[in-house]
Amino acid sequence: MCSHLQKKLFEEDGMYHALWMAMQEEPELTAVVRSRQLHIYRNGKKVLVLAGKSAPKIIQDDNLIQYL
Repeated sequence: MCSHLQKKLFEEDGMYHALWMAMQEEPELTAVVRSRQLHIYRNGKKVLVLAGKSAPKIIQDDNLIQYL
């Protein structure tokens, strides 16, 4: 995972931090790091791809989108 994405996810003022916190509370969500991006899955189906320097890629409508 690239450092830009790490800052956005893990620092309290990061733009994806609320999304990260919401992911911690939902057991059906999983995340995988691929090519410096974070791929987020709900029940095995890809929902979202987060990258450090580019806009998030929404694959499916999901309640996680409200945190972007």
